[in-house]
Amino acid sequence: MNFIRTTFLMAAMTALVVGVGGLIAGEAGLMMALLVAGGMNLFAYWNSDKMVLRMHGAREVDMRTAPDLVRMVQRLAARAELPMPRVYIMDSRQPNAFATGRNPENAAVAATTGLLERLSPDEIEGVMAHELAHIKNRDTLIMTITATLAGAISMLANFALFFGGNRNNPLGLIGTILIMVLAPIAAMLVQMAISRTREYSADQLGAEISGKPLALANALRSIAGGSTIENRAAEANPASAHVFISNPLRRGGIDGLFSTHPPMAERIRRLEAMSGGGGYPGGRDPRSISRSEGLSGIPTAGGDLSGGRRTGPWG
Repeated sequence: MNFIRTTFLMAAMTALVVGVGGLIAGEAGLMMALLVAGGMNLFAYWNSDKMVLRMHGAREVDMRTAPDLVRMVQRLAARAELPMPRVYIMDSRQPNAFATGRNPENAAVAATTGLLERLSPDEIEGVMAHELAHIKNRDTLIMTITATLAGAISMLANFALFFGGNRNNPLGLIGTILIMVLAPIAAMLVQMAISRTREYSADQLGAEISGKPLALANALRSIAGGSTIENRAAEANPASAHVFISNPLRRGGIDGLFSTHPPMAERIRRLEAMSGGGGYPGGRDPRSISRSEGLSGIPTAGGDLSGGRRTGPWG
């Protein structure tokens, strides 16, 4: 169902580009906008992983610097039948994570120190499985295509603003002005709808990869509880907010209407429905498990959240 919805939304975005292009820029303007937007996003497609990792100060870890986290990702990647991605840690008190990379062979997953400090091993596993699901679903490619189309629409609107647009369109001057204003907003809304759909799909597949939907649900609760903690790197680079498992930006007012992520309560409800509502895996609530259990070296629940760099298996 999520795949069908994504396909429908991308078809709607394509139709919007063609329709708006013909009305406000004509055939020549449409082709120019698509070429320029395509070139910009092709560059971003090949370099976005390096750019976003650098933006958030992520440092790569390995079996020497963070053995437990790397082993966890290695095990989950094998279960998902994916190549082993590169693993990164970001120094941020806010619990969050993201995946990036143009394809499964060139992918990376990153988690914040806040996520590693606050969550139990099962919950961390659920989050990492969610990020691997994004890689398996090739969501980076989907969002790159969507960004190309949205960028083309914005360029068409700017083209009409500076050069007058297609004067032979049937809507007249007022209609052209309205399209110039409304078309980019419509494109943004469709783009956000696609992003939200991909989050639901990653939740579902991530729960299947880890085999612990309730652990992922509890992880989302913990992440939501830490959402008020400022993520300075994300605030400085809001364009990268959509890659995170939860919106890293501080929200208020009507911001929720334009969120790239679906409501956390609905995501949790769907994950709980996957488990059949029948208790917790192994008969234990993951929230009741001591942070010192499971993988060795998990930071304790009362660990330092000052943002300082930790030592040990989590880096």
